[in-house]
Amino acid sequence: MEALLQVLKSLNITTKLITHPEVFTVEAMMPYLAECSGVVCKNLFVKDKKKKKLWLIVAKHDRKINLGDIAKKLSVSGGFRFADEQVLIDTLGVSQGCVTPLAVYNDKESSVQLILDNILVSDPETMIYCHPMVNTATIGMKSADFQLFLEHTKHKPLTITFDEE
Repeated sequence: MEALLQVLKSLNITTKLITHPEVFTVEAMMPYLAECSGVVCKNLFVKDKKKKKLWLIVAKHDRKINLGDIAKKLSVSGGFRFADEQVLIDTLGVSQGCVTPLAVYNDKESSVQLILDNILVSDPETMIYCHPMVNTATIGMKSADFQLFLEHTKHKPLTITFDEE
């Protein structure tokens, strides 16, 4: 987490860090973010069955996520399957329960394709909240800063519209 915070600081990204007990689901995290306005991220790390490509799906916490629908929207033949935790650790440097779009910082080979909910990038002033690579804290930053961070990591996300819950 410290290396990530240093990178954000070097990019002049202002963040809000909220510490909380260890959580393993977005539902368990939500009570600790009750005072925060913005978008809390839900993350799914998946693989493409046929091409063996890795994907990180990042959506607003209350979005309905249908992997089959997303695969169709992106023309991914064979659909998506959840990737093994060891692949997650090897690629993004985090374990289950700590998945975050900020972990692309560890993806030096750019082997993970980000898929972002369009609400994360539609308004540059929107605050976005996600884990800072540990599940004992949540970090918030403006969408514009989040996009600056992604540019710094050389990850070009695909954006899609998710169904409302």
